[in-house]
Amino acid sequence: MTTPDFLHVSGAAKALGVSPQTLRNWTKLGHINAQRHAINGYRIYLRGDVEKLANRLPLASDSVTDAKNIDWDFPGSSSDDSIHAFHPYPAKFIPEIPRALIELFPPPKGSCVFDPFCGSGTTLVEAQVKGYDSVGVDLNPIACMLSRVKTSTIPSDFEAEYIRILNEVSFLKIDLAYREEIPNVRHWFKDDIAQELDKLRRAIATAPTDTRRFLDAALSSIVVRVSNQDSDTRYATVNKNTSADSVCILFRSTCRRIMNLWGRKTDGIADSVVIQNDVRALVDCDIPFPIGLTITSPPYPNAYEYWLYHKYRMYWLRHDPIAVKEKEIGARAHYFKKSFPSDDDFLSILKKLLTVTYNRSVTNAYACIVIGRSIIHGRVVDNASLTVRAATEAGFSFVTKLNRTINSSRKSFNLSHARIANEDILIFKKN
Repeated sequence: MTTPDFLHVSGAAKALGVSPQTLRNWTKLGHINAQRHAINGYRIYLRGDVEKLANRLPLASDSVTDAKNIDWDFPGSSSDDSIHAFHPYPAKFIPEIPRALIELFPPPKGSCVFDPFCGSGTTLVEAQVKGYDSVGVDLNPIACMLSRVKTSTIPSDFEAEYIRILNEVSFLKIDLAYREEIPNVRHWFKDDIAQELDKLRRAIATAPTDTRRFLDAALSSIVVRVSNQDSDTRYATVNKNTSADSVCILFRSTCRRIMNLWGRKTDGIADSVVIQNDVRALVDCDIPFPIGLTITSPPYPNAYEYWLYHKYRMYWLRHDPIAVKEKEIGARAHYFKKSFPSDDDFLSILKKLLTVTYNRSVTNAYACIVIGRSIIHGRVVDNASLTVRAATEAGFSFVTKLNRTINSSRKSFNLSHARIANEDILIFKKN
């Protein structure tokens, strides 16, 4: 046989419409045979075998059994050069998790992929890549902005607008009104840097609405880098060797990176709806499509502080981080109050949300929830058990629990309280 009769892993996966990891799992499970190239030893597939497999998709195999054979650690995961990584976000999904779950439990035609804690939109992007409509919900305005940007086509005037804005900044006069607007700004930003950030955001405010969202995302991505904050994962002041010129230099490079990444983005016909709301206020009619698959990771009580992580991003983009803090589920600040949230409070929130999810889910829809444990005042809380109870009381049937080890390089604020080595992937089904 000649080389054209074979496909390498990437080509075979593309022909089947799945990720290379899923193809490897199918090979391991015996759904398709792989051979080795005689010269380089790479794994290859007979074109005829790939075509036969494509003709009998979806597989008649047990998706739950397939799920148990996946290495959910995804040790080789890297999204550094993808749309997922253009803006930092704490504790976000690695894209392989929603990607694999969508391939295992694809939503039926006419339904959507739902993520009620969508964060920076990883699940929504992966659903869109696969051609499925999606709905995401998040309280945090930075999260919603990023999710909308990542699932949108880049506006045709984006390049012209960011160039115009950079030219305009050089002519804008300094306006110190931001000092009254942004608390403690002189502690976290050098005066000349803060003045450049303010001029930049004032120039961005004159851009068309859709374009402004992309420009705001570019501005948001550089705020911590030009601040006195140590890093995106350490909320402490340090003296950085950063000049005012770096504000526009970094903004320009981020805009160019957005153009490069979105230039590679495949535009499909799938819709993505992002709802900025507290899930405690969510009702059935808020979700515009029937739900065929839920993939989410609720905030772990007393673990991450999303509002704190994005505090000055919100201030510079004229949002109220304190209002977000007050409603943020699991925020560590809540657990220093005299009457702090209990396990039953978290259970109640999950049950209400999952009841809404169940009501909008089609029959046989799966719900996949990724969650780790919490430590509250020295006590370990088994959030997985609470989630199972909430989901079953909402009407879902418990299917299985999978475990994954979190890459040790992942970081968060308050490591002594939030260090989480493992997560559970809980699979439920609406019968």
